[in-house]
Amino acid sequence: MKQYNFDEVIERRGTNCVKYDAIKERYGNENLIPLWVADMDFRTPDFIVNAIKKRCEHEIFGYTFGSDSYYNSIIEWVHYKQNWKIKQEWLSYIPGIVKGIGFVIQCFTKPGDKVIIQPPVYHPFRIVPESMKREVVNNPLKLVNGAYEMDFEQLESVIDEQCKVLILCNPHNPGGIVWKKDTLVKLADICAKHNILVVSDEIHAEMAYPQFTHHPFATVSEAAANCSITFMAPSKTFNIAGIVTSYSIVPNEKIRKEFYEFLEAGELGDGTIFAYTATEAAYTYGAEWLQQMRMYVMENVRFVDEFFKTKLPKIKVYPPQASFLVWLDCRDLKLSQEELVHLFQDKAGLLLNDGTMFGPGGEGYMRLNVGCPRSVLDTALNALKKAIDKK
Repeated sequence: MKQYNFDEVIERRGTNCVKYDAIKERYGNENLIPLWVADMDFRTPDFIVNAIKKRCEHEIFGYTFGSDSYYNSIIEWVHYKQNWKIKQEWLSYIPGIVKGIGFVIQCFTKPGDKVIIQPPVYHPFRIVPESMKREVVNNPLKLVNGAYEMDFEQLESVIDEQCKVLILCNPHNPGGIVWKKDTLVKLADICAKHNILVVSDEIHAEMAYPQFTHHPFATVSEAAANCSITFMAPSKTFNIAGIVTSYSIVPNEKIRKEFYEFLEAGELGDGTIFAYTATEAAYTYGAEWLQQMRMYVMENVRFVDEFFKTKLPKIKVYPPQASFLVWLDCRDLKLSQEELVHLFQDKAGLLLNDGTMFGPGGEGYMRLNVGCPRSVLDTALNALKKAIDKK
């Protein structure tokens, strides 16, 4: 069995990557340690790189389409990882999950309609509908005994006839929550009752830790299958976000026909050679790499949690159940959000995501990306401790 080296520090500057090369323009300090954008600093797996190299050897990159082997790799992987038997006709390539959300909003709503989101949550869920002149309705998560739960009573109270779409983050970003089946069943029942289409962003599904079971929204009930569009991708899992490898799964024939005709009209469901190549390689050969990467990330989370508990106890880790993103509760520092960002960025030299970008409930929080070598985390956390000790 090949052992992958996740401790390797790889220089990414100068490759036009957002995580490193956009820092100076956006924040004015290129020397910040980047622990923000949700991609990893681990080398893309060799089996994906080799598949792309092999395809490059042909030296002609003409118009392309998804082959049967491409679709079968998705079908078999989703069955293997999620115990979900999907059909090829349910599938379509999409050029990114955020773009897919935009397509859904364009296809199924009109300006003035309402889109429900559950903050604190991935910020494009708010930005995309607002930019398209739809009204965003918040159904905030609630903290109960230190754990996030959906607030169904509040959801029922804000739904009206203008509410057409609910965007679900499953698993949740930034909270790292793997939603329980009964939670998703109840959400499906409410949305089906009110004829609300659920868009389930499941890009972190493959990152669920072994002790937690990810439930694809469409699998939890017949109602869920009939009122939803699911988006998945190997991009987060295998660190290939720049290749754009997302796809949609739509079990309901009526929804599928309307959505896929919309995609077809603009050739929006046509993928690229390297998207098809990378996805098939990832899903054909990626099981062992995923297992090793996930265990490394889990150990990074444990390392971070232990550091804060023993050395900076005023910052609490909200333990993720999936993904390489860690939600930090910094409220006990008693700082304003501006002061909190200043502490991390200007005093400690770290670039994390400001919790308020995720909407209501993000005040006093920061999001930390631990998808990097442990030595980077060690340097970063000690820099933060030094900055706090100087206060």
